[in-house]
Amino acid sequence: MEPEVRIETNALMNGSHAVIRSLIAEGVDTIFGYPGGAIMPVYDAIYDYQDQISHILVRHEQGAGHAAEGFARLSGKVGVCLVTSGPGATNLVTAVADAIIDSTPLVCVVGQVSKHLLGTDAFQETDVIGVTMPITKWNYQITSADEVPEIMAKAFYIAKSGRPGPVLIDITKNAQTEMMSKPFNYTFCHKLLGYHPRLIPKVDQIQKAADVINQAKKPFLVFGHGIKIAGAEKELLELIEKTGIPCASTLLGLSSVPVNHPLYAGWLGMHGNYSTNRLTNECDVLIGIGLRFDDRVTGDVTRYAKQAKVVHIEIDPAEIDKVVKAEAPVVGDAKEALKMLIPLLNVSAHDEWIAQFKALDAEEEACITVPELAPTTEKIKMAEVIRMLSDKTKGEAVIVADVGQHQMVTARYYEFKRNNSFITSGGLGTMGYALPAAFGAKVGDPSREVVAIIGDGCFQMTLQELGTIAQSGLPVKAIILNNNFLGMVRQWQQLFFEKRYSFVELQNPDFITIAKGFGIAGHTCAHRDNLSDSLDAMLSSDKPYLLEVLVEKEENVFPMVPSGACVSEIRLK
Repeated sequence: MEPEVRIETNALMNGSHAVIRSLIAEGVDTIFGYPGGAIMPVYDAIYDYQDQISHILVRHEQGAGHAAEGFARLSGKVGVCLVTSGPGATNLVTAVADAIIDSTPLVCVVGQVSKHLLGTDAFQETDVIGVTMPITKWNYQITSADEVPEIMAKAFYIAKSGRPGPVLIDITKNAQTEMMSKPFNYTFCHKLLGYHPRLIPKVDQIQKAADVINQAKKPFLVFGHGIKIAGAEKELLELIEKTGIPCASTLLGLSSVPVNHPLYAGWLGMHGNYSTNRLTNECDVLIGIGLRFDDRVTGDVTRYAKQAKVVHIEIDPAEIDKVVKAEAPVVGDAKEALKMLIPLLNVSAHDEWIAQFKALDAEEEACITVPELAPTTEKIKMAEVIRMLSDKTKGEAVIVADVGQHQMVTARYYEFKRNNSFITSGGLGTMGYALPAAFGAKVGDPSREVVAIIGDGCFQMTLQELGTIAQSGLPVKAIILNNNFLGMVRQWQQLFFEKRYSFVELQNPDFITIAKGFGIAGHTCAHRDNLSDSLDAMLSSDKPYLLEVLVEKEENVFPMVPSGACVSEIRLK
């Protein structure tokens, strides 16, 4: 248990210094931000604490948010960003929305005009509280310096407790500059009236779940991001190994179970594996842990696993029965729930059931995987790049994928062997996420190899963050898979809109010249014979590096569950 009061001082200070002292009390050592008029007093305060807290200057506020997300996802800490009012706040909104749907803990401190100017349409005034209320766990406007310590403590508690998420604190300029009326002291927040996240599940819920699982003949376990958030990877392995239950991952759950584990069946969803999608509609018990049954996982929910009894373990009670009705709901932290559940489960094996997965895997291997990894085409395929990267990094690098075809290919062909190795934008599908998020991840854990996989369309959304990476000198590696198309949209237009390619072809700049303009080395790989050496050059660099790989222009990603179809209607081609 943390002490009730971490910091007491007899010194009076202004609101800006109180903000920074609050961050330091919470153990924050890194802030991602961009200064401006309404937040300038806080930036002035940072100047006095540079030996205790590092501020990283991004090139756009969206980049600050995504970098803070990457930092939080890899480090397990709360990501912190600091921006000014008006456009500074609205530029941050995309990252905040991304964080809420992917359960990423952020504390966003935003400057605001002085209290007496609120509601007057003053210069760079925006109702950021109104704008962000639907996309934050909590937001609050500080209008007095005396509020700072208490509100900052609440912000960190809410952001990291229960189901994590972003909190936004809007602080008026007068609250930053005025002196507190009493000496600064910081009291940690451990509970709030009306907010009671349940970590320990109810015993009767656990018993009901165990009874349902023990009666299963063809059980199937599906896990999501909640396993990583709870740090429940060890318990998940213990459960599947005791029960012999095959398991599959959602997109954000990837890397929680090594891909070479005999009970790991693959991942599932719109472009997931053939077997995992098909057999979802044949299992008799479906066990969902730390996931919200997103539409990309369920397809047509009216035809999703209707034959199965559903056990749903989830920390957010709002997700229980929201999409899929649960026979045995369990509200609580995934790690705590599994600790309670495992002793109640029978030792078992399901060899015949697992054989059904393997038979469908063989179909997918012959129809898709082999042709993708040993192509006869002249142009490089995305799958080749990802699998070769996987081999060269032994499946242990942190892979940060942007959004689109390259994201799906990465999920399919990178063979994750180490926990917490995959970071991507899941629920919001934010193009431009990967470059700043990869940088934030590298800041969060400099000891890990971090590689961003980015499409040519995504790269142009946030390429200015090359400047942030260059200024830091951190060896963030990025691969652009360049097909001169918005690939996923083009695939849909080909398959469902009669090849009416409406505004998806890109005339791209010279990405390597742009990188060199920022002082970052890189080169283009256009031929298969050069791919291995190109990846070696990137991975061996002790500085930031950009590798552009020219890939097949009109390649499609399969398997695929068409929009509106059920998961058992997944197509191999």
